[in-house]
Amino acid sequence: MFTHITVLKEEAVDALAVKPDGVYVDCTLGGAGHSAMIASRLSGAGRLIAFDQDDAALAHAGEVLAKYGDRVTFVRSNFRRLKEKLAELGIEKVDGVLFDLGVSSPQLDEADRGFSYHHDADLDMRMDRSGGISAYDVVNDWSEAELARILFQYGEEKFSRRIAREIVAARANAPIRTTGELTELVKAGIPAAARRTGGHPAKRSFQAIRIAVNDELGAFEEALEQAIDVAAPGGRIAVITFHSLEDRICKTAFAAKLGKCICPPDLPMCGCGAKGVLKLVSRKPVEPSAEELERNPRARSAKLRVAEKL
Repeated sequence: MFTHITVLKEEAVDALAVKPDGVYVDCTLGGAGHSAMIASRLSGAGRLIAFDQDDAALAHAGEVLAKYGDRVTFVRSNFRRLKEKLAELGIEKVDGVLFDLGVSSPQLDEADRGFSYHHDADLDMRMDRSGGISAYDVVNDWSEAELARILFQYGEEKFSRRIAREIVAARANAPIRTTGELTELVKAGIPAAARRTGGHPAKRSFQAIRIAVNDELGAFEEALEQAIDVAAPGGRIAVITFHSLEDRICKTAFAAKLGKCICPPDLPMCGCGAKGVLKLVSRKPVEPSAEELERNPRARSAKLRVAEKL
């Protein structure tokens, strides 16, 4: 059964300031929580374009959103192809774009997807199972240095080198095929004292490998630039992140479009010609309430940032 808890749903959709006849994009359809709320605020003249590359998510969302009819258009694609897919639909500008960068609970919890360190399954971790590299390829083919880099950069794992060394030593004897094998190797690379604190010892490594497999940061960076470009004047971009690297990409991209003068302070007048493209809807990110955290502990690191096109 496909179940999903949507984080910061009302806050994100409220921030989009949905107009009944507007055109909106949900780049991360998932369990359709955000999409359902957006669609409910649209009239027959409004339109929602919903992106996902997961067949199970699209099938489930098709049922959830069926009552909205042709108000909703589904696109099976990575959101890094945002402009291309919108152009195919004859859409040049939109009134709002939403990103919810959390991996859906069903993907994490379905044993055969290979995302979870709680279930023994084939190493996969692909959001789109129709192609691309898998976790098996990363774990068995990437160099020790590259493994250590992604574990440290994407997982903020301080024992990244030790874990990479364990992986490379093990695969010299036989390929690492399952999540269970990988979990044990990660544990072996972390000192016993460190394993007893900070949650499951494999959490950071599995996150890092998942991000690498799906090129999540590269895809988001590309898609966010496209979202800013396709937003109409007054249109809003709302981004929910769960990882410091994602949040940094969003914060940096928004800041670069604010048009702040970079001239020396002693210059009598602006000479850099800075012109803003965006304005921030709120200076600080919105975070989940205590009530939401009680319902969904996975939301603890969530942050919502919103910008409006000038």
